[in-house]
Amino acid sequence: MIFYSKSIFLICTLFSINLFSQSNRPQEPKEPYNYVSEDVYFTNLQADSIKLAGTLTLPKDIKKPVVAILISGSGAQDRNEELVNHKPFLVLSDYLTNNGIAVLRYDDRGTAESEGSFKNATTFDFATDVEAAITYLKTRNDIDTSKIGLIGHSEGGLIAPIVASKNNDVAFAVLLAGTGVNGAKVLETQSRRAAELAGANSVVLDENEKLSKIIYDIIRTNSDVEIIKTKITEELNDFKTKNPTSILAPAITPALIKQQFNVLKSKWLLTFIRIDPKDYLEKTTCPVLALNGSKDFQVLPKINLEGIKNGLEIAGNKDVTIKELEGLNHLFQTAETGSIQEYSQIEETFSPIALQIIKDWILERF
Repeated sequence: MIFYSKSIFLICTLFSINLFSQSNRPQEPKEPYNYVSEDVYFTNLQADSIKLAGTLTLPKDIKKPVVAILISGSGAQDRNEELVNHKPFLVLSDYLTNNGIAVLRYDDRGTAESEGSFKNATTFDFATDVEAAITYLKTRNDIDTSKIGLIGHSEGGLIAPIVASKNNDVAFAVLLAGTGVNGAKVLETQSRRAAELAGANSVVLDENEKLSKIIYDIIRTNSDVEIIKTKITEELNDFKTKNPTSILAPAITPALIKQQFNVLKSKWLLTFIRIDPKDYLEKTTCPVLALNGSKDFQVLPKINLEGIKNGLEIAGNKDVTIKELEGLNHLFQTAETGSIQEYSQIEETFSPIALQIIKDWILERF
């Protein structure tokens, strides 16, 4: 969080980055579709009755299909989860619907056609939007309301177990690059990996990680902003005094210390740092598929998949499939390095291998 403080914001800015992008997107479907596509609206009664806008796609030849709700990652997302000229959720919904699975995808609150405030919302607020989507689907007579599942990407893979842990109406959950450790740990490991890719040496990495952990622990265990500021200032100055030869010591200035307080301005980020997914995974008993790419350096696969596995074992969940997919990045594209800069340059929007795994897993159960 010190030398590489920008990397703390990778999660919350991931889907608003503006990079030069290729225009060729061969997987993106074009109308007319071989299925029914309906614009829908539903209301979140837990959030001042805001109206959320989305698209429900239905297979033509199946009377009451299983249905999946797509939950986007962090950042303001439209129903297609559009970023750097890719539309992952459009590709995913098209593939699933063509294979007999209905899909509801929707614009995040305060985004595109959906009402509400995105800026002031937290992960828990977004979870209530998913609950509103479930409530809406239960009113439909053209789907199997006993087979409503969730597919969440990135932060959506955290939201899915939050909803599933307290809602018996969730028939299954697919976690795509979902988190299995607390938000602070996600950011610590993400920051370290980003620094590694930037060429930082092991000494810098270790010291930066140590200081980041101290700062995140202060944020996680204190609710008063002024106390947090005081403790962060004390800890950083103490580190500088005790470690005068540290390569980080010269960087610890009043200006840099003040920079660390930026995190306190984001209600979403404060909440994310404090959330531990195990609290919800340990109560999730519906079938779960957890996938992560081996080249995902935003939600590192090993530590997060292990956390998901451990949480679901404590829940006594008997239907769990966990896979690390070789060569895929955070967006489930086939990648060379996994860096954010690659996202726009890759023509593939969503790995066909990953798409098939998701489809097969759902249809084997429903």
